[in-house]
Amino acid sequence: MFRFAHPEYICLLLILPALLLYYFYFVKLKQRAIKKYGSPQLLSSLMPEVSPKRQLLKFSVVFAAIAVMIFVIAEPQFGSKLETVKRQGIEVMVCLDVSNSMLAQDIQPNRLEKAKQMLSRLTDDLNNDKMGLIVFAGDAFTQLPITSDYISAKMFLTSINPSMVSTQGTAIGAAINLAMRSFTPDENSSKTILLITDGENHEDDAVKAATDAAEKGVKVNVVGIGLSKGSPIILDNNDYMKDNAGNVVITQLNEQMCQEIAQAGKGLYVQADNTNRALKALQDEINKMAKSEVESQVYSEYDEQFPTLAWIVLILLVVEFIISERKNRLFKNIKLFS
Repeated sequence: MFRFAHPEYICLLLILPALLLYYFYFVKLKQRAIKKYGSPQLLSSLMPEVSPKRQLLKFSVVFAAIAVMIFVIAEPQFGSKLETVKRQGIEVMVCLDVSNSMLAQDIQPNRLEKAKQMLSRLTDDLNNDKMGLIVFAGDAFTQLPITSDYISAKMFLTSINPSMVSTQGTAIGAAINLAMRSFTPDENSSKTILLITDGENHEDDAVKAATDAAEKGVKVNVVGIGLSKGSPIILDNNDYMKDNAGNVVITQLNEQMCQEIAQAGKGLYVQADNTNRALKALQDEINKMAKSEVESQVYSEYDEQFPTLAWIVLILLVVEFIISERKNRLFKNIKLFS
């Protein structure tokens, strides 16, 4: 497995385009200055040892050295030893509604973004637990298989949007059934499903799916996100979603449906509003669950790769030092840069 020990330094690569712009701007200024003294062709014959191509080559070598040095600072590493470790934790499968109704802004900034923020903070509090992510609208899809890699989980969260599921609708039952199939086969581990939705189920029997999950010992906790008074759905073009008759669609939290699913799943129901009340309730519920032994495969040792890159930087700098900006009289007949 490959990783950077300090990935935050990769952003330093953004200085490379600025260096390119500065170099070509400097070349332009030099060309303008030469033109003030006469014809560039005439002046070049008076300065036969000057080699613009050598100057470009020297800059290219320094540019490459800077780029490689940034990767050295980020410390590339390869995992060299894969171990199976046993920890005390639980398994959480998140089912996140990504239907268009989740774009309603009765919860700020909108229902979906609020859900993603809540899940991100919930992930920060997980410790030795496993987490998976399912997105659903008219269909349900596994976005992230169950894992203890919280960094990947948060990365996948940021990219979630309604366009991920082409079939619109709200198939809550399908999401719960898929979550049940996504847990590890370990019968001793504590498992729970976290369903985040506005409750507008139109596709299947979500209550039955929750009942089946509870019978197998898996609680279905439900976060109803939205307000019962409802809100229009704002699309990407800042226009409101309308029905076939041209009327603005008003989406409301179906709190009764959410409560029925939670009751059938023997889990917690909490409404998410513009406060952190729902997040606190979920954290308390997860902390109350019995922790069982969870096996995870992790890389326990990493080999540092930056020494190789450091040697490359050193070689590039030596090459840059050796290359002269002017043509060498001893080798003037050798046309390496013609």
